[in-house]
Amino acid sequence: MDCSKIGKLLFQLRQEKNMTQKEIADAIGISDKTISKWERGLGCPDVSLLGELSALLGVNIENILQGQLALNDKNQGNLKRILFYVCPSCGNTMTSSTQADIACCGRKLTSLTAKKEDPIHKIHVEEIEQDYFISIQHEMSKSHFLAFAAYVTCDKMLFIPFYPEQNAEFRVPKFSSGRLYVYCNQHGLWMKEIKKPSRLAKSS
Repeated sequence: MDCSKIGKLLFQLRQEKNMTQKEIADAIGISDKTISKWERGLGCPDVSLLGELSALLGVNIENILQGQLALNDKNQGNLKRILFYVCPSCGNTMTSSTQADIACCGRKLTSLTAKKEDPIHKIHVEEIEQDYFISIQHEMSKSHFLAFAAYVTCDKMLFIPFYPEQNAEFRVPKFSSGRLYVYCNQHGLWMKEIKKPSRLAKSS
């Protein structure tokens, strides 16, 4: 461990929290002289204190050990670049518009890679008045099912959760062109491009 880098990071994080060395020390049951020693790079926190420091300063233990924060790309505001994360333990689903450090159930998650629909994960889209009726003929048992669908345009996202033993079908308004994602608990993320018919095509 690079105690100098860790000390600089601890100082930065303490300043961001507007906390004194004594306040940090009291919160984790040590002396403020020890905090001062860390921040000057004259020693590193004991492993037994990393969990409390992590919670108190709002950063991952990994960041403390590295002595730096991993900065993500700036959010460009385009939802078409959205990333999906699914926890393999509890099934919790999270999204981000840029690569992010996301963890759940003690695991660091990686973003899912969407594959184009195949015959088993075929996404059917039917136009009904001002809506799209979307259905996926897929097994929906307790062991093999679609967990969610998401209709994403450049500035909107509709998220539809599914549950075992229900039909994988739903209606969404016709927004601009976008992408439809479905997630299978066994085979991952699948995607279909949806192009809104132009007015010219309708009138011809």
